[in-house]
Amino acid sequence: MMRNGATTAENAQAGIDRLLKPRSIAVIGGGVWCANVIDQCRKIGFEGDIWPVHPSRDAVAGLSAYRDIALLPSAPDAAFVGINRDGTIEAMRALSIMGAGGAVCFASGFREAQAERQDGQAKQAALLEAAGGMPFLGPNCYGFLNYLDGAALWPDQHGGVRVDRGVAIVTQSSNIAINLTMQDRGLPLAYVVTVGNQAQTGISQVARALLRDHRVTALGLHIEGVDDLGAFEKMADEARALGKPVVVLKIGKSDQARAATISHTASLAGSDAGARALLTRLGFGRASSLSGLLEALKLLHLVGPLTSNRIASMSCSGGEASLVADAANNHELAFPPLERKQRDALSHTLGPSVALANPLDYHTYIWGDADAMAATFAAMMQGDVALGCVVLDFPRTDRCDASSWEPVISAVAQAMATTGRPMAILATLKDTIPEQTALQIAEMGIVPFAGLTEAIEAMEIAAEIGRARQPAAPLLRVTACEGPAKTLSEAEAKAALAAEGLRVPASGRAGSAEEAAETAAKLGFPVALKGEGFAHKSEAGAIALNLTTAEAVSAAARAMCCESFLIEEMVGDAVVELLVGVVADPAHGYVLTLAAGGVLTELLDDSVSQLVPSSRHEVGEALGSLKIAPVFAGYRGRPGVDMEAVLDAIMAVQAYVAKARPQEVEINPLICGPNGAVAADALIRIGD
Repeated sequence: MMRNGATTAENAQAGIDRLLKPRSIAVIGGGVWCANVIDQCRKIGFEGDIWPVHPSRDAVAGLSAYRDIALLPSAPDAAFVGINRDGTIEAMRALSIMGAGGAVCFASGFREAQAERQDGQAKQAALLEAAGGMPFLGPNCYGFLNYLDGAALWPDQHGGVRVDRGVAIVTQSSNIAINLTMQDRGLPLAYVVTVGNQAQTGISQVARALLRDHRVTALGLHIEGVDDLGAFEKMADEARALGKPVVVLKIGKSDQARAATISHTASLAGSDAGARALLTRLGFGRASSLSGLLEALKLLHLVGPLTSNRIASMSCSGGEASLVADAANNHELAFPPLERKQRDALSHTLGPSVALANPLDYHTYIWGDADAMAATFAAMMQGDVALGCVVLDFPRTDRCDASSWEPVISAVAQAMATTGRPMAILATLKDTIPEQTALQIAEMGIVPFAGLTEAIEAMEIAAEIGRARQPAAPLLRVTACEGPAKTLSEAEAKAALAAEGLRVPASGRAGSAEEAAETAAKLGFPVALKGEGFAHKSEAGAIALNLTTAEAVSAAARAMCCESFLIEEMVGDAVVELLVGVVADPAHGYVLTLAAGGVLTELLDDSVSQLVPSSRHEVGEALGSLKIAPVFAGYRGRPGVDMEAVLDAIMAVQAYVAKARPQEVEINPLICGPNGAVAADALIRIGD
């Protein structure tokens, strides 16, 4: 639908902007929560009109109240609806009719109410109908805090202050939102927005509005699930176009992916592999904790994405240098060895008694000498590094004198100015960097890291975002399938995949032991004999390999409790076996999993997941990240794998998925050798 040349989606986005940046606020209700909203608006310095609405009270929180929404002086830009769910529905209808900008629905008891699910669903449907095209947050949410313009549709305390620019955070949890506002890490918060159960306005839509604010430098999301896959992609496109990094703390697992339990693929991709693959695909950083999220946002706010994962670390303690190195172990960070020019400059400043390395222990010989420390730090920053970190834990200001720590701060600022490289001061403990110190450091453009573990995670995230590439193609959506669930026979599965170019062994089917022997003789020995009707043939004793005579085939067939058999030529020249699988995950798309195959699947815990479609280059990179990757090139005199054939096989699987939209596909193993890649076993599940 078009209105004044704008699409419905554009009008909805404009409505969210009006809601988040209100000049007039209506507060519907008279309880303590509504009074708190008025109080928080006063505290944050809201300069617009505040209009309480209550049917019987003359005043709420000291402000004259209107008896009815229809009696308001004009349509409010934003409304906080703090009454019961039935009253909320009627209030939303009245606000929508009068043209209000949007609302916060505080009440619970809608779709999220598990104990009364059916009633809750009906109430939510009624809420959506009443709101019409008017955007709203919730229900079951606290609302939002706009620290840039001074607006607080927020019924509780919060710890933030007004800022000129900063990061925006969106979360489904109101309680976590409160906690995040209480941070004292020197991170400026521009917006904190809660979305509750996202009945109408989802995280993606809110995020796009926040990203468009030129005063927002980075975006943090705390989410339980993806509200809409297509909307998430659009949000990622907008963030990329605006050059604004996004960091996500994803909690929970994908029930949809866990529903598939037949194959190894389902167990590998059935947790949050789809979410991980999605965030990587979209170029978002992924945090593992709230503190990691905050530290990553701080780094991105002050510096932006890192140009690489190469870090220079400096401290006046060998113990701290080792601590940093150990903390970064198993993370995608590198401490590059010192170059000759760095060694020469450091030797000139530090003398012969200091062992030169990265991480560097510069000892305490130059403690208090700001110029010498600046020269040391500048020398370390001459190498190929994206960020320099000076480890510095500050003393308690209530019991100690921190004045001798000031020269270190000055030295970092001087080195940063000399080299033009970004730098951080890293307190290994959250407790050892007071908020005022962090704010002072941040004001100088230096990143004030609070906690070693969190700092390592933040640097890894910023480097990951810096490496991100624009996706080659839109994600393949999971669509509803007609008909009952069905698992194809191995022969049927291989035929379907072979039609897309996958190489499979020559084969034949048989209905008896005698027919199996005859078929084997026609194919030529050795052969593999497989009983049909089993998802896991090895566990059922329904597979026999390397049979070299008709008699051996007949005997093996009689030993299997099967009515039909698949006979295949044996695939030789195996260098490595892979698992190639795809699982339909409605929340994230089709999840492509690559792993060590055959009997090693469970033993090695060696897998990587991406989303369909993945380009040939991306698939190659994923294969290179596996633990078994060195085997691809050959080892101990054995030949390497024909990697082009392996890539052909994986692209053929993706082509089948794009065409047939199955629930699940698995090849295990894909036998990879110098002369090609052959699917020795295949499983396909289709239907609802």
